[in-house]
Amino acid sequence: MRKAAHDNKHLTLDERKIIQTGIGNGSSKADIARILRKDPTTIAKEIRKNRILKPRNTYGRHNICVYKKECGKQCVSKCPRYKEPSCRRRDVSPGACNKCPDLQKCHLDKYFYKADAAHESYRASLVESRIGINLTEDKRKEIGRTIAPLLKQGQSVYQILSAHGEIDKSIRAVYGYIESGVFKDFGVDNFSLKEQVSRKRYKCICKPRKNKPVYEGRLYKDLMDLASEDIDIHIAEMDTVMNSLQGPYIQTIIFTGTGFMVGYIHKQKTAASMASTFDMLQNTLGDRLFSLLLGIVLTDRGTEFEAFDLFEKSPDGSTRCNLFYCDPMQSSQKPHVENNHNYVRDIIPNGYPLDGITQDDLDLAFSHINSVPRKSFGGKTPYEVFTFLYGEEAASILNIECVARDDVILNPGLLGHAFKRNKD
Repeated sequence: MRKAAHDNKHLTLDERKIIQTGIGNGSSKADIARILRKDPTTIAKEIRKNRILKPRNTYGRHNICVYKKECGKQCVSKCPRYKEPSCRRRDVSPGACNKCPDLQKCHLDKYFYKADAAHESYRASLVESRIGINLTEDKRKEIGRTIAPLLKQGQSVYQILSAHGEIDKSIRAVYGYIESGVFKDFGVDNFSLKEQVSRKRYKCICKPRKNKPVYEGRLYKDLMDLASEDIDIHIAEMDTVMNSLQGPYIQTIIFTGTGFMVGYIHKQKTAASMASTFDMLQNTLGDRLFSLLLGIVLTDRGTEFEAFDLFEKSPDGSTRCNLFYCDPMQSSQKPHVENNHNYVRDIIPNGYPLDGITQDDLDLAFSHINSVPRKSFGGKTPYEVFTFLYGEEAASILNIECVARDDVILNPGLLGHAFKRNKD
């Protein structure tokens, strides 16, 4: 596969998290490189440079020298012939010991790759450079003919450049050309760009609320403590989207680390209705995949999520997941689902009635949303990242399909039939 022209030169934090997950899954460096559109040597250097050494426990001075049978000595490291056994997973591929099945019984020195620590090390030594490029008349026409129809479909400049490597211009340069009217003869101007709105927060003085008993042990700080103990923890974020207090309501769930989001339509905004989604997903995904995707869920303190036992308990009474809650008035603690709602609002703006929308309509909308390339994933789409980690069958079970990049539509026209259905 030809490497995308706009592939990031430097790895992002999300890409490093994919590397960490890939190591934990036992993926090879080549497989990880393929999903990130990087050269395998880049992945190899990243892992070897940033993996963290955890020396083996030498209590009892267990002798692991490869020559111990023929030598008979009990020395460990002072003997000039002392040599540790090699380990393919640690020394060859993937190059670290994350989630190794033999971790508990292994007597070798261990190396662990942690995405957050690797990114901090990268940020400390980061040097940025920028290069300006001139635009010729032929190139202007070529770019104009390419971006005009795609902008009208609601696609962003980044999305277009990710799918069209032949446009060798930076995002900032293309934005500058559009704002300067360079493509005006193609019908492209400032009004063609996706609207960016910034709102000032309403300042109010709120009295601190006491935590209800339901939240004890399920606070955001409890989740952070759990995450600090397990670097490979998978967290899903959950929220509700509505255009009317009377409903219907859309329950959204995003699987962090992949950007992959799904949504479910509800007529009632109750815990019983929202928890029924978990019953359905456990039944269709199976216990193992359900536990991987929804074992840990972070949500807000909406009344529809308060009855944690409905979400955490299977119909047979066994525990299937753990629910955690953001602090009061701190929706920013679940940024992935909040930010991804911008794509939902591109297709279902505020004020549009949801009465005519079916579950099939939502599956279609989220198929398009999950097919939008993300800069944080090096131009990969959430669908591509999700299927790399969990397989295409998992996406199929969730009724999400891959949409060709030039066919992605991010405006109300995608669900025009549903809005018309509501009027009828």
